[in-house]
Amino acid sequence: MAIIDKPSDYFNTVLYTGNGGTQSITGVGFQPDFTWIKGRSYVDDHALFDTIRGVTKILYSNEVNAEETYANSLTAFDSDGFSIGSMAEVNTNSATLVSWNWKAGTSSGINTTNSTITPAGYSFNQTAGFSIIKYPGNGTNDAKCPHGLGVAPKMIFIKDLGNAANWECYNASIGNGKVIYLNLTTAAEATSARWRNTSPDAVNWTMGSTTAVNGSGRNYVAYCFADVKGYSKISSYVGNGNVNGSFIYTGMKPAWLMIKKSSASGSGWMIFDTKRNPTNDGATLRLPANGTESEATDHILDILSNGFKIRDSDATLNTSGGTFIYMAFAENPFVTS
Repeated sequence: MAIIDKPSDYFNTVLYTGNGGTQSITGVGFQPDFTWIKGRSYVDDHALFDTIRGVTKILYSNEVNAEETYANSLTAFDSDGFSIGSMAEVNTNSATLVSWNWKAGTSSGINTTNSTITPAGYSFNQTAGFSIIKYPGNGTNDAKCPHGLGVAPKMIFIKDLGNAANWECYNASIGNGKVIYLNLTTAAEATSARWRNTSPDAVNWTMGSTTAVNGSGRNYVAYCFADVKGYSKISSYVGNGNVNGSFIYTGMKPAWLMIKKSSASGSGWMIFDTKRNPTNDGATLRLPANGTESEATDHILDILSNGFKIRDSDATLNTSGGTFIYMAFAENPFVTS
């Protein structure tokens, strides 16, 4: 993977105000392939859209709901952003909202060496370490599905599109013998049924026959992420239970950061970004990926030029001896080409 000198070519956060009607949101800087929207000033679901499932097709990171279609949701992916209708989740009148946007873009030529599942559609970007894979389950153990990244992904989120089901998450720090759920506050759960105790390789990830990720006759979407030096970092840290918390080196200034305690239940997936928190000290505005809450200010960390430092003893971010997984995307790389 090449070093990315301008991270906003591949990931960007855009804030906007709803008008309750229709509007086009600009300033993303590219045509997004994956757009994640959350109301900041009001209580409502997260709304996730991508170019492979198509416009008006919504998933909720905080719900088990199957994919739903709303004509007044996200109606177009545009060259510099996206267009929306009047749906409350994406355009409540006079409310403040945030959109997180990722670029994929390659929709042909995926490597399928040793694959046993053929994707129904996909978009991948090896430079940015991100792919969207829509695939049919085949109901067999040790099934292999291509991810298109050219290196092993460190985070994969999978959702059954046609059924009420949890968001299944593979995370390299947790390991291939466990699963954790994006829509829940539970700890990582030991199981061989999801990943067959097999880590992804540079071409495929491996799944069991369980309907959670690979039921025969079911359709799924997977969002796959890999580390890219200076642009993205997926790893973990151990808390110290102190307001002078751990410093976590990422090799870049995070523009977006999601943290989840994986070693015990009770903590959500906390999302921070530098558009809502534009100063280095005291990034306080967080939104939980697993909840409907409006923006809250009770979990504090510093976003720095080369990582982030925990400034809160709260168990959600900093239980002494607890393990926390995180995923970060860059605002500025600490090392460039």
